Amino acid sequence: MKGFLKSERGRFWILVAIVSISGFSQGMLLPLIAVIFEQDGVSSALNGLSATGLYVGTLLIAPFMEPQLRKFGYKPLILVGGGLVILSLLLFPLWKSVLFWFVLRILIGVGDQALHFSTQTWITSTSSQHRLGRNIAIYGMSFSIGFGAGPLFVPMVEIFEALPFIVSGLLCLLAWSLVFSLRNDFPEVSGSAMTAKGTAGRFKAAVIIAWVAFLPPLGYGFLEASLNAIYPVYALRQSIEVGMVSIMLAAFSAGAIATQLPLGNLSDRIGRRKVLLLALLGGAAVFATASFYETNAWLTVGFFAFAGMFVGSTFSLGISYMADLMPKDLLPTGNLLCGIAFSIGSLAGPSMGGLFIEYSGGLSFLLLIAGILLLIAVLIALNSNVKKVETI
Repeated sequence: MKGFLKSERGRFWILVAIVSISGFSQGMLLPLIAVIFEQDGVSSALNGLSATGLYVGTLLIAPFMEPQLRKFGYKPLILVGGGLVILSLLLFPLWKSVLFWFVLRILIGVGDQALHFSTQTWITSTSSQHRLGRNIAIYGMSFSIGFGAGPLFVPMVEIFEALPFIVSGLLCLLAWSLVFSLRNDFPEVSGSAMTAKGTAGRFKAAVIIAWVAFLPPLGYGFLEASLNAIYPVYALRQSIEVGMVSIMLAAFSAGAIATQLPLGNLSDRIGRRKVLLLALLGGAAVFATASFYETNAWLTVGFFAFAGMFVGSTFSLGISYMADLMPKDLLPTGNLLCGIAFSIGSLAGPSMGGLFIEYSGGLSFLLLIAGILLLIAVLIALNSNVKKVETI
């Protein structure tokens, strides 16, 4: 067992486990707080604004992440990030306040940024080209499994309001403890990373090289945050029960889990860009169709599962696409920018979603999601960059 933990394979599966539990805490936290605030009479606009705290944290800390990773290595950043998430989760039950919970969500965002940036870069930097899509798909699938399980724990709030926070914190603690068994490592530094002096220079170089690869994480951030933080509010106002909302969100994640690995393998064979266009256009079509049948809760569950099969992989496909385009020594910068793009989308999701519900005059919330996915698909289709896999 000790030999497995020290091996490259063991390290990969420990990182996957960490991401899965982190996904669980995020998947639970977004709808949980949305439901608590909605039941307490907090407006949908303020509810959505509060949900942005997580992504404010990720953006605030993002410019400082890469230098720390290059200086201290992967393991310390994962330990610090995971520890901050655990502490914040356990502090939620101490005081129920919109402002206090917003601050805690910012701290969780800071911890999640450190954790995801480190694990994501570690995997992309050490994966061979022919297995990159598969490994990132497993990474994304593990997050989806955790994220999908999270909403199922929301009804625990009816037993004891603090219980979901405590359970999530303890599960994160269990996964976090596995990190101590890993040997520290550092990202590669040479070539363009040295030429592009400073964080700003590396950011500029990475954006020029692979800007199109940051669009799928941006779209997935918008989708994930708006579905989990604002759709519960929209659904409750449509007289759909909390338990059914949890099933809908879990169905989306189940669909994503089902196709995460097949789409990752397919992207290794036919190219990331083609698979991304298929996923985004398919997802937009499903959400647009679902908007006509959303009064039927069980039919909506089916649509959510089907949509998840298309767009549940867009984040991991975007990371793989970025890794195809980016020089290896700029991978930490590229991974960081994927996280920043995801955070920007996640900030926009709850804010735009809350305002959409307030002022759309009854227009289906699902049409907003379909429109965003379609816009990103068009931008990718218009881009002339072709990844290395397609030219082999």
